[in-house]
Amino acid sequence: MHMLNIMVLPSLREKHDEFMLRELVKRWANHKVMVRWLSRFFHYLDRYFIARRSLPPLNEVGLACFRNQVYQELNVKVRDAVISLIDQEREGEQIDRALLKNVLDIFVEIGMGQMDYYENDFEAAMLKDTAAYYSRKASNWILDDSCPDYMLKAEECLMREKDRVSHYLHSSSEPKLLEKVQHEELSVYANQLLEKEHSGCHALLRDDKVEDLSRMFRLFSKIPRGLDPVSGIFKQHVTAEGTALVKQAEDAASSKKADKKDVVGLQEQVFVRKVIELHDKYLAYVNNCFQNHTLFHKALKEAFEVFCNKGVAGSSSAELLATFCDNILKKGGSEKLSDEAIEETLEKVVKLLAYISDKDLFAEFYRKKLARRLLFDKSANDDHERSILTKLKQQCGGQFTSKMEGMVTDLTLARENQTSFEEYLSNNPNANPGIDLTVTVLTTGFWPSYKSFDLNLPAEMVKCVEVFREFYQIKTKHRKLTWIYSLGTCNLVGKFEPKTMELIVTTYQASALLLFNSSDRLSYSEIMTQLNLTDDDVVRLLHSLSCAKYKILNKEPNTKTISPTDHFEFNSKFTDKMRRIKIPLPPVDEKKKVIEDVDKDRRYAIDASIVRIMKSRKVLGHQQLVMECVEQLGRMFKPDFRAIKKRIEDLITRDYLERDKENPNLFRYLA
Repeated sequence: MHMLNIMVLPSLREKHDEFMLRELVKRWANHKVMVRWLSRFFHYLDRYFIARRSLPPLNEVGLACFRNQVYQELNVKVRDAVISLIDQEREGEQIDRALLKNVLDIFVEIGMGQMDYYENDFEAAMLKDTAAYYSRKASNWILDDSCPDYMLKAEECLMREKDRVSHYLHSSSEPKLLEKVQHEELSVYANQLLEKEHSGCHALLRDDKVEDLSRMFRLFSKIPRGLDPVSGIFKQHVTAEGTALVKQAEDAASSKKADKKDVVGLQEQVFVRKVIELHDKYLAYVNNCFQNHTLFHKALKEAFEVFCNKGVAGSSSAELLATFCDNILKKGGSEKLSDEAIEETLEKVVKLLAYISDKDLFAEFYRKKLARRLLFDKSANDDHERSILTKLKQQCGGQFTSKMEGMVTDLTLARENQTSFEEYLSNNPNANPGIDLTVTVLTTGFWPSYKSFDLNLPAEMVKCVEVFREFYQIKTKHRKLTWIYSLGTCNLVGKFEPKTMELIVTTYQASALLLFNSSDRLSYSEIMTQLNLTDDDVVRLLHSLSCAKYKILNKEPNTKTISPTDHFEFNSKFTDKMRRIKIPLPPVDEKKKVIEDVDKDRRYAIDASIVRIMKSRKVLGHQQLVMECVEQLGRMFKPDFRAIKKRIEDLITRDYLERDKENPNLFRYLA
């Protein structure tokens, strides 16, 4: 191998940079050829003699010679030349990539199967140089460039470095190289980039820069915990937008109050629509820009939970959502939508419900409104009613919708029942109610609770009730009928001087009007006694007949309010351009009752949950019990800690639990 010293080294020492690299590649190729020929000439030696003596094979000895004599002396010079060429290429100059590939192959081949020479003599220095190079670049860019421009450059650099690996670096360098670039360009400046005033993450979200946000996600997902701040800013942004919607709706509601013109719930409809649009928009961001990443789903959920539980102008979100559904599902609602659009909207409302903590309150408001739609034939489409119940069932479980499903089924049964009542009447000429009678029979447990008063029915109606009772008793022996007159409607014929008209009224209003068939003039107290109603109901009733749009009764004195000293007469001069008019009786405000009902149900639910937990645990600390109770009930509502404490006290007085003698914070279950 004396030849290496005489011929090869001098020829390499006198050359520099690229020329030296070319010479080295040539000499290494020659050397490999010679070693191969030697191995062939001495094939016999190599196979038998060397093997028996456990000496290293010729091939290895040949490569080791080059390594020890040429490589050891030149590798630093070679390494620096290669790195200098790489930096030239980074600055946009054309270089001979094939040459670099051949030189770097020497670092790999010299290791004879090990990567130590490549890693220690070349890669470590190359990585250090790369870090320094990009550190210089990034420190200038962060000052001059907007966030999107900076990200474009960063992405471009990463692509170029990947390309560099595929052309001449060893593939094992790729992750290390990219890590260096990402660290210098992204990790070091992450916060500065995200918070750039006019172009950072906030600004990109504000200006809907979808492409840039996608790029931000791609880049920041590469660095450790890089997405945390991005999803944090996303959550802040969505929360702020949602909270602004709430404020907008609040302001609109308070200016409405000042105007006294309350278009029922229009404002709230607009609000819910806007919240749905907001959700559509940012859900698309999560799925597309942020590639469905769980961090962003979580951020979206937490943001919506913040403002979806705020409520607007004294109405909770639970109520607003229920009203929104009502407007879509009832005939003549303010929303004119195609069937597909209705389905899609209902789907979205149910999605929003997921963010609302008082799901039980929604259920109760929804049930109240569903009852009105079903009983007053206001529901536009049976399929939609069933479809949203299916969606609610999937989201909240069967218990949530069982009563509502019962109501819808009840109505179908009631129709069948009415048909068989009509058959019964035509087969029994003696059973004649005297007027057309439609009865809707419902199952008590499914429907909201209604006050049933013993209204003194007019004689004409008493007969109806009797006939139906007889029919019903034939069908079922053990069921008790409770009549809910407050939900009934009647069609009366009013014989006025100008013309005869048909009046559509409630059973209450009809009972009051029929009193005037036998008396010309009645006082407030006479009406009250004859109908057997409460003051509140009588006031609502008389107001609707004498002070509202249609004055069927004349009131004396002629004022806008009803008082116990008033007298009433039939207004024979009444007329209207329509032949048929509906006289509205404003419903009692149900909001208070709904909230009371829900509170009562919650007390039962908390009791049941505490007893369930204690039954299986036998002994439990206060903190633990409260936590488990919240955990169990959280799907329907967020129980108030004070309420739970109160229920625990109540269960102790009712002997379900007892306090530990030593430790008052420990409870025991009493079987």
